[in-house]
This record gives sequence, structure tokens and C-alpha cells, in this order.
Amino acid sequence: MHSDSFTAQELRFERILDAPVEKVWDYLTDPELRALWFMGGPIDRHPGGRIYMTFDHDRLSDGDALMPDRYAANRGKQWFETIIAYVPPRLLAYSWDNGDAGTVTFTLEPAGDGRTRLVLVHSGLRGPTDAKNFGGGWHSHLAVLDARLRGGRVENFWAIHAASEAKAAAALEAS
Repeated sequence: MHSDSFTAQELRFERILDAPVEKVWDYLTDPELRALWFMGGPIDRHPGGRIYMTFDHDRLSDGDALMPDRYAANRGKQWFETIIAYVPPRLLAYSWDNGDAGTVTFTLEPAGDGRTRLVLVHSGLRGPTDAKNFGGGWHSHLAVLDARLRGGRVENFWAIHAASEAKAAAALEAS
């Protein structure tokens, strides 16, 4: 199940993932697992701690996928965000761009039959440009997370990303 809503100030994504809450939590908080669908890096597992991000999106595709030029300058970039909430295995929230681009919040709950309901809310966006950029990014990263949890392959992350950006732009125009 996919349920998304986009405004210029907030993005909301809901997914039913075919894995138990504890496994999804591991993919959110374990640096090596997080690197397989989003960005890896160490994490201080408490509010006020740091969650480090390493832009290594070459790892997100299992096939040959050429990174678009507009992202290539970010290859290997590292930074950290501040953890706002850390309640295993239910809630993880952290700043984005040191809070200048809002807050990212993941909420997990059991969805029956060993599945998990994941809700991701990115609030405090600076406007339509952020909403399109982050909307496309989160949509594509969640698609990769879903594939990884099912043991599937991701042939070309950047093809997913391009389609996701187009969907985000269309959703914003409709809102």
C-alpha cells in the first residue's frame, strides 16, 4: 500500500512493508543496512545525538546506473543531522539541513501478518522546490527500502528517482 500527500511545507508517505517492525527499524538505524536504501553513516542512538549521512548512491543500484551530473558532485559527501526523537523500534526523527529544511520523522507500527506500517513525514520544508526535491527523493528511497526488505533487486535507482521526481511535481501542482 502506498499513500502519499504533498504540500509545499510537508510531505507524508505511508507504506505497508513486508517485514516485521524490528527488521524495518534495523534498516532505519543500522549504518550498513541504511546504506543499502538511503545513506549510511554512524548513529548516536539517543535524542540530541548525531545521525551521519554519507552520499554513496552508487550502492543503491544493483545494475549499471549512471548518476545524473547534477548529483555527481555529492558523491562521497558526508554530514550529520541531529536526532530529535529515538524510541526503538517505533519512532525516529532528525533534523534535515541542520533544521533549515525541516524535520524527518519515521513512525513504525505492526500491520499484521509480520508486516509494518511505516509513516514518513518530512515537515518544515522551505517551499515547492524543497517539496519536489525531497518528495522525489523520499519516494525513490522508500521504493528501494521496500525492495531490499523483500530481498529484491534494484536495477537502476536513478530511473526510479526520475519517475519519483515527476510524480512529486505532479502532486504539488494538483495540491
